[in-house]
Amino acid sequence: MVTEPGGRFNSLGKTVQNAHSMPRPDATDLSPESLLQAYANGAFPMADAQTGEVRLYTCDPRCVIPLESFALPKSAVRALRGGDLVVKCDTAFEQVMRACAADRDGEDSTWISESMVQAYMRLHALGHAHSVEAWRGDALVGGLYGVSLGGAFFGESMFVRPALGGSNASKACLAWLVGRMRERGFTLLDSQYANDHVLSLGAIEITADEYLERLDAAVMLDVTL
Repeated sequence: MVTEPGGRFNSLGKTVQNAHSMPRPDATDLSPESLLQAYANGAFPMADAQTGEVRLYTCDPRCVIPLESFALPKSAVRALRGGDLVVKCDTAFEQVMRACAADRDGEDSTWISESMVQAYMRLHALGHAHSVEAWRGDALVGGLYGVSLGGAFFGESMFVRPALGGSNASKACLAWLVGRMRERGFTLLDSQYANDHVLSLGAIEITADEYLERLDAAVMLDVTL
């Protein structure tokens, strides 16, 4: 899982090895309608760190977290039971997204541009973008955000602040999200790319064709987060 600001939902690196740019007439169109259409078609946006240009990407294989088999490592479960993290939803969306967009390791680069922050805040106001936050007292120590459409949740990014006691914050937020999705009848948690950590939590890779089949079924569901 991401252990510092600025990574994709489950990838520590900024370079995506199996992503493919999808040309489109207006790569800067970040209207709610265009973004939701992109997600419904299996694509997701990223901004160029140098130019700020936003393009749509897909990947094959696609990584998803099966809701029925998700499980935290035993060490994380023990740590969370003994901690004082409080997990909330949609109480600090902009804070979470900006924390995810913060420069990593002092590098002046991020795939989350200011235009994307503003666009996702509009999605949040419409009830399609959500944040899950981990708090320790009044301190925001970790969180994640993503987009919901029907019964699908598209995980975008997460962050933690270990110095503030948030070492297990991303795991706590993900566990909360999975629990809420199960309760509400969601069927698809999109993790985009695989790495060893997310695979250890039960994530699997599927072909793009299978992903689109699951996506088509999920977005038809009348459920909300």
